[in-house]
Amino acid sequence: MNSSSSFKDKIVLITGAARGIGRATAIEFAKKKAKVIAVSRTENDLIDLQKEYPNNVEIWPFDITGDAFFREMSALKKLDVCINNAGINKPRLIEDVDDETLDLMLNLNVRATFRTSKYAVKIMKNNNQGVIINVTSQMGHIGSPTRTVYCLTKHAVEGLTKALAVEVAPSNIRVCSIAPTFADTPMTKPMFEDEKFKNFVYGMIPMKKLVDVQDIVDGILYLCSPQAKMITGTSLLIDGGWTAH
Repeated sequence: MNSSSSFKDKIVLITGAARGIGRATAIEFAKKKAKVIAVSRTENDLIDLQKEYPNNVEIWPFDITGDAFFREMSALKKLDVCINNAGINKPRLIEDVDDETLDLMLNLNVRATFRTSKYAVKIMKNNNQGVIINVTSQMGHIGSPTRTVYCLTKHAVEGLTKALAVEVAPSNIRVCSIAPTFADTPMTKPMFEDEKFKNFVYGMIPMKKLVDVQDIVDGILYLCSPQAKMITGTSLLIDGGWTAH
């Protein structure tokens, strides 16, 4: 069975699906005839996504830190793949991190990921199968200046990935993370206008280039596919060699 046919009619829930990695992932699953549940706070972006694949994309305009999302999720009878992609970063020196920023990042990056995984597991156990993918970062494996909170949250999700994978393996549920370096996206473009930051990043990547979003999507598709049936509790680093230093 090839990877395209293996996703036909599979139910795939993706948080942060309106833009960037989430949107690109939703499009790939839709192309492969999966039934995609695209979740995001930005409803207009979701509507644009659904227009492209009206038969394969269902939109949920929810804030995943709120209970309404989880009430909707708990009504699902089946879920084959859950991709925890939503997240946020506000780079600051530790002395400049206020409690509001700390709570915002912990709530979205960690708490919402934990709760989404919890509800996904409940559904997947009923069907004795499923895959959960946590989109983390290379920063879940290392440290970096001005990213104390971001690294804290991504290290936490890497720990969640390992512990949950062990816990749910008897139910035929796999849990993995995918950890990219800086991707070439409209969101990161302003960062690289800072020459000092650009030199730092390129100096840390032995392959001397940023990751394409498609590289990340391809990694997610692989981890969700039957070809990865014995891969669980691990992190796929797509970092051009950054963490090999």
